Amino acid sequence: MIDIERACIRFKTKTGHVDAVRDVSLRVEEGEVFGLVGESGSGKSTLLRALAGLTPLAGGSIRIGSRPVRRDVQMVFQDPYGALHPRFTVDKTLREPLAINGIGDEDARILDALGEVGLGPAFRFRYPHQLSGGQRQRVSIARALIVEPRVLLLDEPTSALDVSVQAEILNLLRRLHRERKLTMILVSHNLAVIGFLCQRVAVMRNGEIVEQLDVDAVRSRDVAHEYTRRLLLATEGYTRDSATRLEREPGT
Repeated sequence: MIDIERACIRFKTKTGHVDAVRDVSLRVEEGEVFGLVGESGSGKSTLLRALAGLTPLAGGSIRIGSRPVRRDVQMVFQDPYGALHPRFTVDKTLREPLAINGIGDEDARILDALGEVGLGPAFRFRYPHQLSGGQRQRVSIARALIVEPRVLLLDEPTSALDVSVQAEILNLLRRLHRERKLTMILVSHNLAVIGFLCQRVAVMRNGEIVEQLDVDAVRSRDVAHEYTRRLLLATEGYTRDSATRLEREPGT
């Protein structure tokens, strides 16, 4: 479904340029949930934006499907507070992509989309400030799904939410993947989240992929790269034990 060949993404700076993504290649099969993990600034979100058509490539190529159309790829952003227009009701937020893509039967589709993400008709005419963070993210997911995409791009969709709400959103995404047979790419800095949803994962550092592996290898800590091991250790949380182990590792 997704084929990335030697993708490079470059941004201009006052002194020249910075290569945010360098020579990245990966393939994602149809119906697969693929994870991109790495620390902040590693290039994972930039690569996701390129897949959504929001950031141009400086080199390489990206292919999505055999005959992709605009609505085939939809994205759910990290910040549920900034992703929704503050003056749009939920109804208008969901109606707009239908109008842009010329999809009819809008009222029925809006009610179906809300129900699919666990929100009832009572939420239809509320504004974002009347919703919790988890409810806003559900609206963002409904907005992405309402045009029936084949690929869903998820940019740290739970990182701005409380822990209990994170679990609800992750379970929702797992159910939607199963029911819709969607292809998903999930960006996260948390390998525990990746392990819950994904079948395979690519580890990014400084704009490059340092390792690709099955999620079973992540769960069993069977990884080859030192950086991946450090990400796994960080995922365990900053306990006295993990701090001691960090101090013993080279380069700290």
